[in-house]
Amino acid sequence: MTTWLVLVFALTYGAIVIEHTLKVNQSASAMVGAGLLWTIYALCLDNPPLVGAQLAQTVAGTAQIVLFLMCAMTLVEVIAAHDGFALITARIQTTRLSILMWQVGMVTFVLSALLDNLTTAIVMVTLVQKLLAQRSHRLLMAAIIVIAANAGGAWSPLGDVTTTLLWIGGQITAMRTIQGLFLPALVNLLIPLSILSWQSRHTTITAQTTPILDDGRVTSSYVTQHLVLWTGLGVLVAVPAFAYVTGLPPFMGMLLGLGLLSLAADLSHQHQPEVHQTRFALKTILTQIDMSCLLFFTGLLLSVAVLEHSHILASLAHGLDQTVGRMDVIVTLMGLLSALVDNVPLVAAIMAMYSLTNYPTDSFLWTFTAYCAGTGGSILIIGSAAGVAAMGLEKISFGWYFKNISALALAGYLTGAFVFVVQHA
Repeated sequence: MTTWLVLVFALTYGAIVIEHTLKVNQSASAMVGAGLLWTIYALCLDNPPLVGAQLAQTVAGTAQIVLFLMCAMTLVEVIAAHDGFALITARIQTTRLSILMWQVGMVTFVLSALLDNLTTAIVMVTLVQKLLAQRSHRLLMAAIIVIAANAGGAWSPLGDVTTTLLWIGGQITAMRTIQGLFLPALVNLLIPLSILSWQSRHTTITAQTTPILDDGRVTSSYVTQHLVLWTGLGVLVAVPAFAYVTGLPPFMGMLLGLGLLSLAADLSHQHQPEVHQTRFALKTILTQIDMSCLLFFTGLLLSVAVLEHSHILASLAHGLDQTVGRMDVIVTLMGLLSALVDNVPLVAAIMAMYSLTNYPTDSFLWTFTAYCAGTGGSILIIGSAAGVAAMGLEKISFGWYFKNISALALAGYLTGAFVFVVQHA
C-alpha cells in the first residue's frame, strides 16, 4: 500500500508543479490525486469504519480552511469592486525611482499582511503599470512588490495561505506570530530593497502618459469607497481578535465580518438604480472568486491527509531527524525548496509530519516554518503565487529575475532567518 500511495502522490505533485507544461489545471490534478489516494487507502486497509472516521475528521478540518479562504477572497473582491484600493494607491507620488521603491515596498508589505500576498501583488503591479512608462523601471518595481508581498504575508495569519493553514490548524497563534515574525520579515524585505534603491538613487522616473479611457463601468461614490475599504480592513484586523476572545474558529469571524461588510455595502446602494445595485450585489461579486483555487486546496489537503493517516509522513519526519538532526536546518531547506515547488503542499506535509504533542503551538518549528515557507518563494519568480502573478502581468522572464533579483532575495531570506533564530534564542 505504501508504495502505491507514494507513487500516486508523487505523480499528483509532479502534475501540479508542471501544470503549464501539461496544460492541465492544478485543481484537476489535486482532485484526481485525492480521489485515487483515498480509494487506494480504503481498499488496502479494508476497514470502512476507521477510514470513514478518518475521512470525516479530515473533511471537517479542510472545510474550515476552505470556508475561511472563500470568505476572505470574497471580502477582498468586495473592496476591489468598489475601487477601495485606489484610495491607498492614489497617495503614492514621486519623481525618483528610489523613493518610489520605498513607498511601494512599504505599502505592499503592510497591505499584504491585511489582505493576502497574491491580491496585493496584483493591485500594486497594476498601479506601477499606470505610474511608470519605462519597462526597466517597472521590472524592478515588480520584483520589489513580489518580495514585499511575500514578506508581508509571512508575519500575519491572513497574509499567506501557508500561514493561514498553520493558524487554523492550531500550530501558531496570531499575536505570537506577529511578534515573532515581523522583524525577520521586515529584514527579509529591507536587504534587497536597500540595495536596489541605492543602485537607483540617481534615477528619475518617467510618468505613464497613456490616457485612461472611460469604459462606461458603473462606479461607486467616494463615500462608499471609504466605507467599504475601511470596513473591510477593519474586519480583517478584527478576525484574529475575534478568534482569541470567543475561542471560535477563525472562519466564524471571517464569515461574520463578510456579512457585516455586505450589509453595509447593500445599504449604501439601496436608493440607487437597479443596474447599480446589480453591479455591486454579492451574487455578482461571487462570480469573480477563483473557485478552482479553492478546489485545489481541498484536493491537496485531502491528499496529504492520506499520507498522514497511513503514517508515511511520520516515517519521513523520523528519517529527517535521524539524517539532518537540526530543526532549523530542516525548515530552512524546506523554505529554499518552496522557491521551486508550491509552498502549500510543503507546509501541509510539515503539519502532518510533526505533531502538536511533540511541538506545541507557537514553538520554534511552526513559527519558523511560517517564515521560511512564506518568504522562500521570493528567491525565484515561479516560487510564489505573487511571483507568478507579477510574471504574467509584467511579462517577467525567469532568466531576468534569476540574474538580477534572486541573489538579493536569497540574501534577504537567509538574513531574516538568522534574525529569527537569534531572536528566538
